[in-house]
Amino acid sequence: MKEGPDITLIGSLIGDPARANMLSALISGKALTASELANEAGITLQTTSAHLKKLESGDLIRQRKQGRHRYFNLADEDVATLLETMMGLAAKKGHIRTRTGPKAPEMRKARVCYNHLAGEFGVHMFDSLLDRGFLFQRQDDVEITDSGRYFITGLGIDLDPLQKAKRPLCKSCLDWSARRSHLAGSLGTALLDHIYEKGWAKRLESMRVVKFSHQGEAAFYEKFPPLSDE
Repeated sequence: MKEGPDITLIGSLIGDPARANMLSALISGKALTASELANEAGITLQTTSAHLKKLESGDLIRQRKQGRHRYFNLADEDVATLLETMMGLAAKKGHIRTRTGPKAPEMRKARVCYNHLAGEFGVHMFDSLLDRGFLFQRQDDVEITDSGRYFITGLGIDLDPLQKAKRPLCKSCLDWSARRSHLAGSLGTALLDHIYEKGWAKRLESMRVVKFSHQGEAAFYEKFPPLSDE
């Protein structure tokens, strides 16, 4: 038997359609109950419980109790990044599930990817930071520059606790809808929190959609202007 990481286990856990739907729902970063996940997967609560046990034993999700209720989250950002990357690869290869309705355009415009900004706004913010030299990217590695530190500090974001966190400060994440990268890592989370705190946008209840106001959109583009060659 070959030694090394067992990707077949991860593949089998994610590959089941019901479990894939539940994991996709949890990529929002919100904690969901078994009933809510059953609704997302379109299966019975009893079947959902069996799937959740498998995902939990595979360390892809975690549960926490609050009173009489049990809530489920993705285990960590690594799982969220894997799911978003798989979505990006599926989109790039043309493996798209067609879903009609008004939510799709809003999801493509701005949404939450676990705990950072994704969609057109997320990609634009990342490109703007790169274009002005605030971030430097070499393949998949992303680093903040001295001018970037000055800019982020000027926004009122304290970099010290972000750099001391176990998570990477900067990390690129493939955006499945735009098929380009947006910013993840602790800095990506801090920038999304900054957007919320400034009142530029808010997350729609029970959805991954991030809705910008007209004033918030203008303020966003003022801080993260279009690329120099646009």
